[in-house]
Amino acid sequence: MNALAIELNTALAGTAAEALLSGLGRRMFFPRGIVAQSAEAKKGATRANATIGIATRGGKPVFLPTIRSLVPQLDPDEIFPYAPTQGVEKLRELWKKDLVRKNPDIGDATYSLPLVVPGLTCGISTLADLFADKGDTLVLPDLHWDNYPLIFETRREAEVATFPFFTAGGDKSASGGGFNAAAMKETLSRAARKGKAILLLNFPNNPTGYSPTVSEAQAIVDAIREVAAGGARLLVILDDAYFGLYYEKGIYEQSLFARVCALHENVLAAKVDGSTKEDLTWGFRTGFLTFGGKGLTGAHYDALTRKLMGALRSTISNSSILAQSLILRSLEDPERLAQKAEAARMLRERYLCARSILAKKKSAAIEPLPFNSGYFMSFNVKRGTAEALRKALLADSGVGTIAINDQTLRVAFSSVDVEKLEDLYEQIYAAAEKL
Repeated sequence: MNALAIELNTALAGTAAEALLSGLGRRMFFPRGIVAQSAEAKKGATRANATIGIATRGGKPVFLPTIRSLVPQLDPDEIFPYAPTQGVEKLRELWKKDLVRKNPDIGDATYSLPLVVPGLTCGISTLADLFADKGDTLVLPDLHWDNYPLIFETRREAEVATFPFFTAGGDKSASGGGFNAAAMKETLSRAARKGKAILLLNFPNNPTGYSPTVSEAQAIVDAIREVAAGGARLLVILDDAYFGLYYEKGIYEQSLFARVCALHENVLAAKVDGSTKEDLTWGFRTGFLTFGGKGLTGAHYDALTRKLMGALRSTISNSSILAQSLILRSLEDPERLAQKAEAARMLRERYLCARSILAKKKSAAIEPLPFNSGYFMSFNVKRGTAEALRKALLADSGVGTIAINDQTLRVAFSSVDVEKLEDLYEQIYAAAEKL
């Protein structure tokens, strides 16, 4: 094992983070090679910097005017050079400041400076590399994004254990049912018998569009604490892709990271978020990864960050500096929050319209699942299969939907203009009745 990896493992010794590392995670380190030496030279090379492989003129990057002209308000240094592996420092600091604004429950807990990743998928995949080994167990609700098993099960050979997302009482109705914290606890407890388990939660949820209420959020936190108190080490990943899009009263409107990052010494929390949906920058592929754990110090977070940097350096090298520069400028703009509020208002209008339409419809073939936030809602398909319904809608009505599994059809009301929602649901119900 490389001496730098041993050094980082030693720095993490005795913590949940160290115990949770995969074999690859234990071997990972950030080399003192080209990138590290170039960063050092950037600060001290006052006469000439002959380290990094870019073309410069007068200390500025050389560029094509045809590209430069497309981004006139940014300096060439914000467009063309490589970004640091860990991300632009000022952006990381601003994102951390915004994280506190959005999650006041975090209080005086300690957590790492967010590290930039090229999209939330990369953040989750990097966590899988560092913490998931063959035979480890990932705990997920049964209604989840299909990329999670691909990342953990297919790439890392971990086992996936699922639990029913909704409670048994009224869970097949948009007006009843809630998050099944008891089933989550039971499944997590079984997985934790190995001494280690990974829990991944995504709220607002894709595909259901459901977020826990305040009391459900507390039940989730209590369950994690109780399992951790039994001695198992837990990695709790909070995928906050759709953060902030809450449409009903009583929802817990913060990331569970705020409640989990200082919960117990046996818990390492990892928050994966980004500007993708929060700031409507889907194609920018700019996400952030933040660690938090009770008892962890700055030295521990530095060691974890260097392992993350090594994982990124050995895969994607670094994220786009142009995307980071645009997001940074937006974070500094006083108009940003008002503009975000207007986008959220538009999405809430679509949510309320969909809710109103569904309240008037009854069918023995399909039934809407509970939803209260985010981009989506889903149907429980009770007659035929979701795939058959999806194909029928596409072929006969020109309507695109997603079959999540045999019985779940996902509808993204976020991508349908409000005046078209009535027709959308008319087509879905009509096609379902024909199955």
